[in-house]
Amino acid sequence: VPRLQRVDVQSPIDSLGMGKALLDLPRQIERSFDESKKISGLPDAAKVDQVVILGMGGSGIAGDIVKAIATPLARIPIIVSKGYECPTFVSSRTFVVAASFSGDTEETLEAAGAASERGAQIMAVTCGGKLQGAAENWDGSIHLVDSLIPMPRCAVAAMSLPVLIAMDLIGLIPDVETEVQGLLQTVRKRCNSIRDGLDTYRSVAQKIGNKTPLIYGGGDLGQVAATRLKNQINENAKIPAFSNVLPELCHNEMAGWGSSSEMATANMEAVHLRHDYEHPRLAARFDFNESVALTDRVEVTTVNAQGPSALAQLFDLIVIGDQISLELAALHSQDPGPIDILAQLKQELAK
Repeated sequence: VPRLQRVDVQSPIDSLGMGKALLDLPRQIERSFDESKKISGLPDAAKVDQVVILGMGGSGIAGDIVKAIATPLARIPIIVSKGYECPTFVSSRTFVVAASFSGDTEETLEAAGAASERGAQIMAVTCGGKLQGAAENWDGSIHLVDSLIPMPRCAVAAMSLPVLIAMDLIGLIPDVETEVQGLLQTVRKRCNSIRDGLDTYRSVAQKIGNKTPLIYGGGDLGQVAATRLKNQINENAKIPAFSNVLPELCHNEMAGWGSSSEMATANMEAVHLRHDYEHPRLAARFDFNESVALTDRVEVTTVNAQGPSALAQLFDLIVIGDQISLELAALHSQDPGPIDILAQLKQELAK
């Protein structure tokens, strides 16, 4: 395997400007927040028994973010559904959010269409496409996302914040505006640190290098951050990566670490994503997982989130993870923007 050379996060190989889009995230947050406050046609909280968020891929992660942040605050269940099927319980008392950056995601369109047939109250978060037209026919709420954002995975704030703000406007969760201000300060600080070359996590991509990253987070927030980083490494760097969540992995995956003599030569790098909102008992589990990994001579890198709230710390981990994935793309001489294999899949499905 060729020796990897360090390349800056804003490499010329980045044809779609994915690095620039990451550093533009503070402005994306500001724009999304301002536009989301104008959303109209939302249902009354008294007429909503559950929230269902439909979405796939870079758009679907918005549902995971909303669920992780809103579930501790809401008195009704919040469900994320990724696929063609609409959950059978969806009814006229369900607030359904259809999240599709392009507006043409076939799984989301089919599930949202079924939800409409059952009388659900629908909000579309999209740049346009078929979803915008369908939502207009359904008399649903529509939030239009900035179509100049280069790829769905770059629109992480633009796709998730409107849903949180809509839930605040309805009365399902409280005081999102205060949360967004802390989020903005945290993301701006992190992006400035990356831009100035001062961020302490720039070296994580070098540590991963040619290894396969195993990314672990704690609780709901950590799970979202780990899934996001895994997906970003897959899509930006075009290499395998895997993720899991504590405490669940302590009941299964850890057994593979403790009993396999192959771990020492498996060429893996473990990454722990930590935040201040973990259950207190998770600290000991992270420590034990690290001790087992070190016994098998597998390196462990720990990333610690900063920020004044759960939302701010989740996005801090997201920004750090996106940066790591872009650094890995540069190290592997990959253009982080286009994803040829997914384009091939869409061509096959179109037949």
